[in-house]
Amino acid sequence: MHASQLKCTFELLDSNFFNERKVLEIAKGATEFNLPIIRANRKLVASENGGLHNPSVLTFNPDWGTEQEQEASKIFNYPSISSIQKPENEEDIAFMSILELGALIRTKQVTSEELARIFLKRLKRYNPALEAVVTYTDELAYQQAKEADELLAQGKYLGPLHGIPYGLKDIIAVPQYKTTWGSTTFKNQVLNTEAWVYKRLKSAGAVLVAKLVSGSLAYDDIWFGGRTRNPWNIEEFSTGSSAGPAACTSAGMVPFAIGSETAGSMTYPGARCGVTALRPTFGTVGRTGVMSISESLDKLGPFCRSAADCTIVLDAIRGKDPDDLSSRDFPFADPFSVDITKLTVGYLEDAEMEVVQVLAEKGIKMVPFKLNYTVDSVQGILNFTMDVDMLAHFDEWQRSGKDDVYEAQDQWPVELRRSRIITAVDYIQAQRARGKLIREVKESFIVDAFIGNVTDWEKVCLGNLVGLPVIVVPAGFKNISNPPPSGSRRRTTITTGIYAPPKHDHIALALAIAYQSVTDHHKQRPPIDNLGPNDIIPDPPTVTIPPRILHL
Repeated sequence: MHASQLKCTFELLDSNFFNERKVLEIAKGATEFNLPIIRANRKLVASENGGLHNPSVLTFNPDWGTEQEQEASKIFNYPSISSIQKPENEEDIAFMSILELGALIRTKQVTSEELARIFLKRLKRYNPALEAVVTYTDELAYQQAKEADELLAQGKYLGPLHGIPYGLKDIIAVPQYKTTWGSTTFKNQVLNTEAWVYKRLKSAGAVLVAKLVSGSLAYDDIWFGGRTRNPWNIEEFSTGSSAGPAACTSAGMVPFAIGSETAGSMTYPGARCGVTALRPTFGTVGRTGVMSISESLDKLGPFCRSAADCTIVLDAIRGKDPDDLSSRDFPFADPFSVDITKLTVGYLEDAEMEVVQVLAEKGIKMVPFKLNYTVDSVQGILNFTMDVDMLAHFDEWQRSGKDDVYEAQDQWPVELRRSRIITAVDYIQAQRARGKLIREVKESFIVDAFIGNVTDWEKVCLGNLVGLPVIVVPAGFKNISNPPPSGSRRRTTITTGIYAPPKHDHIALALAIAYQSVTDHHKQRPPIDNLGPNDIIPDPPTVTIPPRILHL
């Protein structure tokens, strides 16, 4: 290859300052030295896709190191539910909280097998409309439910998740069941390994009823079986790759579900579908057995009916995963025991003021707030980090041309091809800029928590880069745009985010619990069965959700 041709390549790398002699020298060195090492390393660790094996030794620690470590709380002090009666209507049962369902099980008003049947029935009833389920795990569900009932008959109660049905995003491995990653390429894949989060839930007595939709390779809501819809307005799609967990929780198809986030995959569908969802501090929940996009960004968290339910699930799944180098046993205080009147909470310009007002009335000091930082490439840093890491985990997928059959060609295929020419130097520079961002956010974070928009792309990128926990909180509803003349029961959800510093998830949870103790937005049910008179959903929908684009 001529030096002039090579120089054109160097222009794509922003390295066109080399003269022709140096360009030829680089080409010779790359051929003789770099390529053999590159190929040897790829042979060692990159023959399998998904990042399930051979994790990087470079790990991200979100800890700001501003306070003395305290012993982790072994178990949270859950509020007790007394004198609860089993509803006659199965739908009323389906929309009960974890604590309420747990009380019914504990008092033997309902069995775990009954609950498994109710939720499997709802999953199968509504999935044709929502396209939110990949695999029903009937056999496993009834087996686990039977075991839960037998333990209770022996006087052994495992805690608030004992006998409670749930769903897992289908990037989480469960033996003997397909783990499709939402992708045509992997739709028949069976990973005979137990994901760490699945082990934790199994040991807590929870009952897996379904593997729920992940957008293809954990990107957005398009998967090999269709596109997941929003139960509050099924003309819309759910957005975000934790589409199935969000939609199924919203529709009362499961009491809770586990999703994941790298960049908006929990916050977007949680907000769109109007459910309470916790993206915890990075490292809180182990990721062994989970498809990896980025080892320094990926997080697992719960979609639930309420913040109290999120607290219960977090308590069950948190802790050190010995096979996940980034996981830690953070010393969370008990969210149910936080004295919120001692907190100072900021609110951004885009905060939902009804939430601010309610928290102020609860005795919390609410102050206007702005997160100040000088790093102006936050969104670009996120994309560099996520895309390069993803490509390392799906190198073979791209090299073998499997990206040509990917479900949405304007998503991963385009991003990962572009990422192929991001140099190691520029990736490291992005991480250094990320470090600068973290230091500036730490210095600016002078409140105990803050309230703000949870789907603003800048905040999504910043929160994930820094490792901030955030809880998505339903805050109301408004009419859909362009409703039919006779009206519609479909609604657009209003949500907000409560953000806390790393390792202070208990603060965000406590504030959300306080807000939900005097509001009922989180208790409303989507109108899947009754959209309103003459309200017919066109197929395909007329409301198109634009694809997420790269913001620089």
